[in-house]
Amino acid sequence: MNRDAVVHLIDDDAAVRDSLTLLLEQEDFVVEAFASAEAFLTSEHSQSRRRSCCVVDIRMPGMDGMTLHAELARRGNVPPVIILTGHGDIPQSVRAIKAGALDFLTKPVAAATLLESVRNALGECDRLMSQDHIALTAAARMALLTDREREVLALVAEGLANKEVARRLAISHRTVEIHKARIMYKTGVDSVFELVRLADATAARS
Repeated sequence: MNRDAVVHLIDDDAAVRDSLTLLLEQEDFVVEAFASAEAFLTSEHSQSRRRSCCVVDIRMPGMDGMTLHAELARRGNVPPVIILTGHGDIPQSVRAIKAGALDFLTKPVAAATLLESVRNALGECDRLMSQDHIALTAAARMALLTDREREVLALVAEGLANKEVARRLAISHRTVEIHKARIMYKTGVDSVFELVRLADATAARS
């Protein structure tokens, strides 16, 4: 549902803010509009973990759209970003895509184009939030393991057989089997494949 999502609209042009806000609200999106990047960053909305995306003008007085995107990345809170650009800003917009922006749209943007881009951005937000949930769950499960169990898991995740894990850690084959059984019990997984996914999810968050 669109009402479950927030579109953060950051543009110094009041006419653009008003027209895009009206368009998005007609599609039942919740819109939070800001006249500058600084206004957005100092608001509580910039720290929100709610399902959201940002539609950002690339050229604004003070902090521009590229710098805003970089600042959000530095803070570790990067909702999908759609860049609004004029024709002369396209090379800069390409750099924004390379820096992680989801899309760039040329002004004046067609209604259908903007709505499609916003829906894609919110879909990407869903994917990122799901990944974050998986990583948090993995980290919580990993916290239950002993140091030795983490060592065993790391080697299993490398694809080593029990005998090779035993040789690397100078322990018996049977001890490796016991550690693996305990790891599976503590983490709630049922296979080595799931163990490897758990290790990968934990590594991705670190």
